[in-house]
Amino acid sequence: MFEKLTIPNTLAAGPGPGNTDPRVLEQFSKAGLADHMHPDVLRGMKECKFMLREVWGTKNMHTFGVAGTGWSGLDAMISAVKPGDKVVAFVNGTFSGIDALSLRMKAATEEELAANPLDPNAKSVEVINVPHGQSVDGDIIEKYMAEHKPKWAFMAHYETGSGRVNDISGFSESCERHGALGLVDAVSSLGVGDFRIDDYPGVVAWASCPQKGISCLPLTYAPVSFSDRYIDVLKATGARTLAHNPILEARHWAIIDGADVDKGTYHRTHSAYAVAAFHEALRLALEEGISNRAAKYSKFEKALSGAFRAMGCDVTSDMTSLVVLNLPENLSGREMEFVQHCRSQNFGIWPTLSEPVQVRVGILNLLSDEAISEIIDKFGAALKELGGQFDDKLVSLEINKLSEQIAAE
Repeated sequence: MFEKLTIPNTLAAGPGPGNTDPRVLEQFSKAGLADHMHPDVLRGMKECKFMLREVWGTKNMHTFGVAGTGWSGLDAMISAVKPGDKVVAFVNGTFSGIDALSLRMKAATEEELAANPLDPNAKSVEVINVPHGQSVDGDIIEKYMAEHKPKWAFMAHYETGSGRVNDISGFSESCERHGALGLVDAVSSLGVGDFRIDDYPGVVAWASCPQKGISCLPLTYAPVSFSDRYIDVLKATGARTLAHNPILEARHWAIIDGADVDKGTYHRTHSAYAVAAFHEALRLALEEGISNRAAKYSKFEKALSGAFRAMGCDVTSDMTSLVVLNLPENLSGREMEFVQHCRSQNFGIWPTLSEPVQVRVGILNLLSDEAISEIIDKFGAALKELGGQFDDKLVSLEINKLSEQIAAE
């Protein structure tokens, strides 16, 4: 027999999954065993969809959760893309790159898919690669949208592969200008940034995940939101999925024919445990307030980035939940070694997953002075253990100066 698995607690300071609130874990563990059509489970699902509309900032009726991870939500979103559909996908990191691969698979003809099933050359898809460490800005978006005039356009809002925030306003406006249907990967921005999706009418579909800004258990629900325009396209041409078909999924959340109804219809077996946890995570988000939570992320990211710069690191990111950096010059090229050294001490930071290798330090649901201080202390100690040199007093002075600036703001 294998020994019982014991997974140690770590300081999860990476790009995700994030740290789940004890209240969410308690709801998960205390939920009773109930079937997926139990009245209390269905009530929880109804309330989740109402809370999700507040969290997303939308009146979209088709707003609900797709059972699974963020990839489940993304698969539901891109399911409307058909073989031969013209697509422009903007890529500036690992995850938008995987999204673009998924789009190429969906848009590939049968012949193109058969020629290379795992990496098809779909001629109808234009992938616009923006260099690592740069954001996708309005000028880049407009240039390629005007040139290709696609049916669908795709972009990630926050790209955790490189820690960059992309121009969602420019993307939405360009989609409107050129009649494209915008698709957005909001896996890392929902629950972290202060935005309302109804402010971006060029985007017709959004997909996120449960384990980052929503800070729920990884295998609960991926939040999605679809406009009427998107649903109309889906009704006209169908979806290239059964499990994640947005219309069929919505029916189980009591959304039928574009309206909230008293009772949904069966599509998949939902877990009472997952519903209870997701419900509590959304209650927490609304209790704190999306704007308030976003302000905390901004505040603590500034303090963390300032401390890393004082240690000699070069910060290249502009996300508020994730800091991406290069180590000091005397440790250049040892980023992977540094990450492995930290992880061996249960300090869970991450490398970038594409070249050049950089260090990623995240603060998902670590929004307190104590948590940020612990990250700074562990990072600094690891840096010195590998030969880094910096003055602790200067780091403290920098943190205090930043704290005073933030307080004044």
